[in-house]
Amino acid sequence: MKGPMFEANFPFEDLKVNDQGLIPCIVQDDANGQVLMMAWMNKEAYEQTLKEGRMTYWSRSRNELWRKGDTSGHYQYLRSIYIDCDKDTILARVDQMGAACHTGHRSCFYRTLAEEGLFPD
Repeated sequence: MKGPMFEANFPFEDLKVNDQGLIPCIVQDDANGQVLMMAWMNKEAYEQTLKEGRMTYWSRSRNELWRKGDTSGHYQYLRSIYIDCDKDTILARVDQMGAACHTGHRSCFYRTLAEEGLFPD
């Protein structure tokens, strides 16, 4: 049997999850650093991502695992994965194939809320 593609330095049990057993995962393009999206992971999604090297999340709306790209063809291949200082947010650096956002945009963060210089004195 083939072993995991990625070996975790922290088991999922060491991470701080919310009441539903979920942890936010920020997804960043490994090539250029662009923030692509935020999704949720549970233990199964975390372990499947490490085992397969393809990003898997927990869909809160469908209440099921969601392997990115299975329906859209816009796959995310894991390059590296980090945990923040509080162990309550994951950062995944990926190779993004196609759009990350369900709207068809490369990134989910395509709308500007505010920019420097637009604030009144």
